[in-house]
Amino acid sequence: MKKIIENQKKIGWSTFLKDVFVCSLGAYGGPEAHYGVFTDQMVIKKNYLNEEELVELIALCSILPGPTSTQTIVSIGYKTGGPLLAFLTMLVWALPVLTVMTLLSFLYLFLEKMNVSQEGLRYIGPMAVGFIIVAAFHIGRKVVTDKITLVLLLLGGITTYFIREPWIFPLVLIVGGAVSILSSKEKNLWNRVKLNPHWRYLIAFGVFAVGSIILVMLWNNRIVHLFESFYRYGYLVFGGGQVVVPVMHSELVQVNQFMTNQEFLTGYGLVQGLPGPMFSFSAYAGGMAARGGSAFTQVLGSLAGGIGIFLPGLLLIYFVYPIWENLKKIKAIKISLKGINAVAGGLITVAALILMQKSGFMLDNIIVMFLTVLILLTKKIPAPLIVVLVLVAGFVLK
Repeated sequence: MKKIIENQKKIGWSTFLKDVFVCSLGAYGGPEAHYGVFTDQMVIKKNYLNEEELVELIALCSILPGPTSTQTIVSIGYKTGGPLLAFLTMLVWALPVLTVMTLLSFLYLFLEKMNVSQEGLRYIGPMAVGFIIVAAFHIGRKVVTDKITLVLLLLGGITTYFIREPWIFPLVLIVGGAVSILSSKEKNLWNRVKLNPHWRYLIAFGVFAVGSIILVMLWNNRIVHLFESFYRYGYLVFGGGQVVVPVMHSELVQVNQFMTNQEFLTGYGLVQGLPGPMFSFSAYAGGMAARGGSAFTQVLGSLAGGIGIFLPGLLLIYFVYPIWENLKKIKAIKISLKGINAVAGGLITVAALILMQKSGFMLDNIIVMFLTVLILLTKKIPAPLIVVLVLVAGFVLK
């Protein structure tokens, strides 16, 4: 601990932000892979915190709605330099890939002008399914530790397969956490601790949540509607980008029909080949949903998606992190993670099935999916190269 404190005194903010950027460049494959990058760069190489502190931050962010890995690295920034450095950490971590995904939201328009067939992108969807299957495999192997967690994983998957409304996702996660607490044999689960929270951040969180809903009811504006939707995704979804996919797909594709299934899968597939937080997919989805007007309107849609989905998680970290040292002493919070993570594993597994059904079970799609899974499990080819190979195969074999 003394070494960490001395190290932080010597290192300036610019150096820390450079290390955050290094993490963002190597962060492929969702939260589980991101934690490996954090451990290597922030713990082993730079000693900003120790392994136990990192695990505690991961636990904290896992019980909060929003992008887990983003909240984790923002918490490290808060620990190192306070709220301002935490905000700068957020920008360095997420802004590069958000910018790229905004540009990619214009991809279909570019292809139309170049008279390039969109059929060349048809294998992106099956490839995205392969990524989700691998994520479900790794998460499932980690979270299923006994009969209760296995039942919760199946419950989460089966329930969300048959009920695809946005409200069902936070509900089954809450049920999973509650079951984990109720089945625990430990005593004094809700032990009292003294907290001194910064209420202004929680108030701001509530103002944006309620205010955006009221504004949507009073004003029929696409950008306002998108901000409300993505802000809601940000505070109703636990875990990484894989978990938010079924929520987004249900509302953006099936309910509101802001984009086609192929367009949705194309964006999700492309974000797999980019480093950084997978929630950056929101910039692409927001831009695609705002099409039909000017390029400026489409950029506003991307901004509404990107800012909307990251803002609630950031405000919650600002509220919770300062009281974390006392909050983590509550046993029930740690115990609930067991059930929440098990249910999340079920959600991710079913997301792969739903998206593959939408892509179609043609032979070539199945081959692309299985090859993607095989390559990811063998770790012989990096994710960006897989995306490039799938794009090339799609255009060559069209």
